[in-house]
Amino acid sequence: MTWTGNAFTDLAATAELYRDGTRLAVRTSALHQAKTRGRPVAEVIADLALNRLATPSKATVADVGCGRGTSSRILIERLQPRALALVDASMAMLSDARGRVEPAIQAGACTAVAYLRADFHALPFPDASCDLVVAAFCLYHAPDPRPAITELGRTLASGGTAILVTKSADSYRALDDLLAGTGLDPGAAQRPSLYTSAHSGNLADLVAPIIPVTHIEHEQHEFVFAGLDHVAAYLATNPKYHLPAELSGRPEAIAAALHRHTRERPMRALSTITYVVATRSRRT
Repeated sequence: MTWTGNAFTDLAATAELYRDGTRLAVRTSALHQAKTRGRPVAEVIADLALNRLATPSKATVADVGCGRGTSSRILIERLQPRALALVDASMAMLSDARGRVEPAIQAGACTAVAYLRADFHALPFPDASCDLVVAAFCLYHAPDPRPAITELGRTLASGGTAILVTKSADSYRALDDLLAGTGLDPGAAQRPSLYTSAHSGNLADLVAPIIPVTHIEHEQHEFVFAGLDHVAAYLATNPKYHLPAELSGRPEAIAAALHRHTRERPMRALSTITYVVATRSRRT
């Protein structure tokens, strides 16, 4: 399906994108196979959290927009917090996350875990109830992320920390150029980024007036797709592109079309991952 606007900020589009876990699983797999540089994001989040929580084992943590639960599992394994709430608007994502998190609990983790379906504009937590809130790769689903950031801030306890993660607006630009150059999607390079509303260049500025920013970190990740078939596996999952109907969502058809229009070769793409850490002032 092709959306005329930004599929990441259109409510109907995002409901379809996350109706089940298939698209995200294929997208993540294609990117992981291509990745040649950059630390695992979940591990960086855990490192940042450990550096800021006085007693991680006593912490109440919320993983907002938890997706398939990768960060949640690492938070349990590395922090062993008292409680962790996994929050997502998609029941399918929560189901996938449960499958990733439950083995850590069965292995002996003492964390009390809750799976909550909720919108990040209305979190089901009392004021000042969380020591740590994580929001990774989700704020760009809000046309204006500031109300969602305000809601994250509302849940933070005195001295509590929010770790927010996003990507650069020009992420994977080489693939935009490939589709434009082959004529499969002539407007790909001019179309606005999926990450327009909350990207590496503006996230800290969005957060700072709401929660004091204490740390900003940028890291460039590199991806080398082995060939056009590998590229096509990723392209089939990306809702930014306006491909012909006979190609949309069909990696084999996309690969065949690419082979007709360009030579076989590895494809290199870049994305900057940005971590914004913000801490609620201690109340006296």
